[in-house]
Amino acid sequence: MTPDPETLRHRIRAAGSLRATPEQTAIWREDLRESRANLTIEGLRPTSEDDALFAMMLEEGISPAAVVEVIRGFYPPPIKPADG
Repeated sequence: MTPDPETLRHRIRAAGSLRATPEQTAIWREDLRESRANLTIEGLRPTSEDDALFAMMLEEGISPAAVVEVIRGFYPPPIKPADG
């Protein structure tokens, strides 16, 4: 399940993290195009929800590393097995 882009946008803006410069965003946009091409080659096509999510992240100017952290916040941490 992909988190709702507008909920993510709200969280990003509330966090008040630094935004990228237009030059940084242009580089990330090109990196995303290359990643998508590689996914397509592998037969893994992003959904329209995925497209909307990444477009919004680029609009907000947050780094790819920050994207991962924002998305992680929507999921509970993995349960660690008990030592036994």
